Amino acid sequence: MMYRMNRYGTVALALCVALGAAACGKDTGKAGSGASGDADERHDGGAGHTIIVEAYSDSTGNYFKPNEITAETGDIIQFTLKVGVHNVHFLPDSNPGKSGLPPASDMLQLPGQTYDLPVTFAPGRYYFQCDPHALLGMKGHLTVKGT
Repeated sequence: MMYRMNRYGTVALALCVALGAAACGKDTGKAGSGASGDADERHDGGAGHTIIVEAYSDSTGNYFKPNEITAETGDIIQFTLKVGVHNVHFLPDSNPGKSGLPPASDMLQLPGQTYDLPVTFAPGRYYFQCDPHALLGMKGHLTVKGT
């Protein structure tokens, strides 16, 4: 019985290592892929628009697509996991003088899982990142337009 538990434990450990390596792929400079300006997809809904931002880990790196977002107060930014394990964090140190920043999101772990962020920020430019992949270039900017 002890042999089976060790064998399965070894297989589970190998699987975790493989998944971790896939989630932390090498950045090849593609993190900037995405629109500069308005997000690629906007959908009508409620008081504002829903802006879709996809999170990836693939052969080109770890990135948000798009990583430059323009929104208005009342919009919803929907971060959608495509591949990997990611979160979204608007760090206070990287957004000096900005108030009302949301806490770091939970980790998105299942493809299709989403994190909806209501845009309640004052007009301005805001930095955000995926904490585990920030050093690999997984970061972006949100520009909130004045009304």
